[in-house]
Amino acid sequence: MIDYLFVYGTLRSAFENRHAVQLRTEAQLVGPATVRGSIFGLGSYPGYRPEPDGEVHGEVYRLTDAAPLLAFFDDYEGSDYTRVRVQVSTGQCSGELTWIYQYNGQPPLHSRIPSGDFVAE
Repeated sequence: MIDYLFVYGTLRSAFENRHAVQLRTEAQLVGPATVRGSIFGLGSYPGYRPEPDGEVHGEVYRLTDAAPLLAFFDDYEGSDYTRVRVQVSTGQCSGELTWIYQYNGQPPLHSRIPSGDFVAE
């Protein structure tokens, strides 16, 4: 099975932090994509929740050596996030299940990013 990772925040290619650079180095960018759900501003980074329904914009990466890379990002995301699978919409892998990091808390509704795009905010 091919593993994919959907990123919607500071791991996107618009960022130059060491974790985003490592993702780009060790995985193949498939391209822009969307998932159903919402993202919320949590200071300098966002958190994804499946509700309320909306469209979250981000990027999908194909993971060639998934286990160590996912373990690295599990550690980076920490206990505030859980890695879950969601359906993604993009030209090359629409309908595929992809990993996403879901925020475990319930952020206030007023912190929702209406555009669903952390980079555009």
